[in-house]
Amino acid sequence: MKWRRTRSRTSSSADRQPRVTVYSRPGCHLCEQAEEVVAAVCAELGERYEMVMIDDDPQLQERFTDEVPVTFVDGRQHDFWRVDPDRLRAALT
Repeated sequence: MKWRRTRSRTSSSADRQPRVTVYSRPGCHLCEQAEEVVAAVCAELGERYEMVMIDDDPQLQERFTDEVPVTFVDGRQHDFWRVDPDRLRAALT
């Protein structure tokens, strides 16, 4: 079973699919930092994001194991390892 956690800060965004997906794994300090940045930017812009643990899916684990965290915006890969808040904000506006 894939572990997914979707976050939303505003009720108006609750009906929409998350625009940002962060592929992560437990115990990854860069993943924790990435989630903080993504959460802050998404809250500021009223967007949703989801966290997906790659260790729950062998295909995701094979694809992203050396690059987590990997950030996707609107279904396309945006960043890996670190998330720049200005770059993420620009991609979402």
